[in-house]
Parts: sequence; structure tokens; C-alpha cells
Amino acid sequence: MLTEEQERMGCSKNQFLAHLKELQIAFVTYVHPAVLTVEAQAKHIGHLGGGLSKNLLLKDKKHRYYLISALAGTNVDLKVLSQRLGLGKGGLRMAPEEALKEILQVPLGCVTPFALINDSARAVSLLLDQSFKAQECCFFHPLSNDSTISLNSSNLDKFLLSIGRGPSYVNFEADTVVGKDNPPDLAAFVPAEVPQLPEEAVKTAVHVPEQNHAPLEKKITHVQERDNRSRRTQKAKEKPSQSGDVLSEATDVRKFIKELIDKTSSAVLLEISKKLKDELRVLVESSVLDGVKKHISSDMENCAMILKNAAYTQGFQAGIESCSLQR
Repeated sequence: MLTEEQERMGCSKNQFLAHLKELQIAFVTYVHPAVLTVEAQAKHIGHLGGGLSKNLLLKDKKHRYYLISALAGTNVDLKVLSQRLGLGKGGLRMAPEEALKEILQVPLGCVTPFALINDSARAVSLLLDQSFKAQECCFFHPLSNDSTISLNSSNLDKFLLSIGRGPSYVNFEADTVVGKDNPPDLAAFVPAEVPQLPEEAVKTAVHVPEQNHAPLEKKITHVQERDNRSRRTQKAKEKPSQSGDVLSEATDVRKFIKELIDKTSSAVLLEISKKLKDELRVLVESSVLDGVKKHISSDMENCAMILKNAAYTQGFQAGIESCSLQR
């Protein structure tokens, strides 16, 4: 298993391959020069048969991320996919290269479902091409584009379960019409979390317009001062409602329970997958439950603490507003 330090740094190719061996996943490695496109990769391994994959990291307008993995020949229409996710026609775009490095922790040309082994990619939603299941084997880069490994979809599923991911297969070429009577069929795959890029946080801090204010201090008129006070007052009035919206979302019980169930289900599937060999055998209940508790206890405690803190904050804010009204 990966150490906490390795997870923070990002999993290397050797660590990843060792993880597959630990799971007893059968795969074959093909070494070749570094490639950046599926076409270039095909020149080295296209003659082997099996399904070459194309992998895209997408981003929506709310800065949520999606990893799309499909056969090279599958048509993935981003406008249609955006509608099926409930994001509108133009809701998806290619993620910036910085996201590959900061979230998936892989360089350009190395995006695959295997990058989700990194803890920084926890909030990324994965959609797999259902056509993978019909292939004898599928080809993916093992976190490095100077080699390719082949494995079947069952072993891909086994890997995903080992990192707490339930495989989600989608027909990207389905003739699906989203409308009033046909709600978005892939809306359940929209991530609940938004990963924070460290560089974005730095840029936000850097763009404070201090240099614009400093030279104008002596020239500000009384009218401008009143305008500034008015704007600050208006912003102060707007803050409670924005804060209330955030708190309301944080204390959403349905969302809270769903997160707990999702984490529990992933942990149960992980433990079951470890117990399955070539044939089904009787699972020891106590060992499965111990494994489940080990995997989800800290996550459940964190979720409960977040809900608890948000509830306290909401009550405190309500008390302040009540006192203000009484005055």
C-alpha cells in the first residue's frame, strides 16, 4: 500500500505497477518511446489487437472535473455529454494543463483512469466507455507515456475497487435527447466536490488591486468616499445571504447521508473484491466488517464533524441576526 507521503507526492509508475501486482491483476507491459497522442501510440502497439484508449480531463463552469476514458474509435460529443450531465450545451471544456499536474499529478499525455490512485484526484468523476467490456484487452499508459499496459475490463474494475471507486460505464454514442420529459441521464455522475488548484489560490491572492488604490489615495473626493462606504455597506448586507447559502448546503441531511452511503458502499466493494479469487467462496463476516470500519471510520468522522460545525455556525449566525432585529 502507498504511504501518506507517497500519496501527497503522486504515485510513480513503479509504485502503480507494484500495486497491480499486489492485487494479483494480470497485465502485460509494452515499452516504447514517449508519445503524446493515440495515433503515435498506435504506431508502436496498434498491431497487437485490443482496444486503444483516449482519455480526456474535462472541466465544467463550476470547476468540477471529469475524467472521460473511451475507445479511440468512440465518438465523444462534448456538447451532448454536457447536456446528459445536466450542464447545458456548453457546460464542458478541456481542463487546463495545470489541472493534470495539480489534480491528477501526471504530465501531458499520461491521463488515464489509473491517475485516480492519487488522493488529490478524489473529487474527479470517472466515466468509462461501455465498449471496453467487449474488448479482449484494453491499453492504457501506466502513469507514464513511455510504456503501455494491457489488461481486461474486469481487472480494470478490480483496480478501481481497490481505490474505493465503483466503475461507471457509459454509452457515449447513445441517441439520448434531454428535455422536459427526458431528464439528464448522467446527472448522478456530477461530482459533489470541487478540487482546489493550489495555483488558482495563489493567483486569486496575487490579483488584489493594491497598486490601483495606493496612488489615488490623495485624490479621492468626499463623494467617492460616500460611494465607497455605500458599496461596503451593500457588500456587508449581501454577505449573510451568501454565507447562509453555503451553510444550508453544508447542512443538507440528504447530501450528508448520500456521502456516507457512497463511502460505505465503496469500502464494502473493496473488501469483497479482496476476498474473491477464481471462484466465489464464503466470506468471513467479521473480517469484512473490520475492513469496512477501517476504511470509512475517519471519513465518516470528518463528514459528521463538518455537519456539526456547520450546524453550530448556522445557530450562532441566527442568534446574531435575532439580536440585531431586537435592537
